Amino acid sequence: MLVFPDRTFRLNIVAMLHNFWEQKQGSASQSEGLLLYESAPSPRPPYIYYVTLPGGSCFGNYKECETQAEARRDAARVALMNSLVNELPSRRITPLFITHSLQEAVSVEDACDPSTSLGAYCLLLQSYTGRTMLEFQEGMTVFQLLHWNGTLKILRERQCSRQSVIGYYLQRGLDASMRSSMALDWLGRERQTPRQLRMELRAAQRELDVARCHGNELRFYKEKTEILSLALSQEFTHQPHTDIHGPHTDSQESPEPHIHHQ
Repeated sequence: MLVFPDRTFRLNIVAMLHNFWEQKQGSASQSEGLLLYESAPSPRPPYIYYVTLPGGSCFGNYKECETQAEARRDAARVALMNSLVNELPSRRITPLFITHSLQEAVSVEDACDPSTSLGAYCLLLQSYTGRTMLEFQEGMTVFQLLHWNGTLKILRERQCSRQSVIGYYLQRGLDASMRSSMALDWLGRERQTPRQLRMELRAAQRELDVARCHGNELRFYKEKTEILSLALSQEFTHQPHTDIHGPHTDSQESPEPHIHHQ
């Protein structure tokens, strides 16, 4: 794990991170909401802070922090180091990078066939040619969530092609509508299997804590906890007789006809 020396605490790490992304985005007029800082609710130390970068990547403090200001600085430090490393040429996706990434594949044919999981991964990599690994991870998060939520399985059962699914969700990205739809999925599962939602939320929170303590990128884990928390809050606000026909999936939304079938 890459970290700054302790003496960098004398520097304004929060300002350094802000200046880095302000220059990268080239939009000083919109710099106020450039980065999103969030603190996890806690009445006492250790405190936890998250910072979300413009593309959606999220990092948190990995140290045990006695103050919220310290936790905020530590989260900014982890995010700044990852942002700087992401600028290295080795972090940019090129045809050679894709070839090396697929060298351990069972066969070249599998990598070239978009109907296989490996082929889908290759197709996703190719969609990010010329971009950075951090940008690729931001796109991967969407598909990790769709897999976790069961949406990809439903689309596969409906014989939607991987190319169309990848193209559709890469263009759409992760938005409030998708989060709400996934929350409804988990609310439906909770009504079919009581306490499943709470168990899943506890597991997601543990995963988030472990990833944060290792200094990893956190968006997938944080999105899971927020989606499950949203579902849990809806459990108490929905009327008891609201009818939800099986789990509602994002694939059932109106844009679904644009996903072509094989």
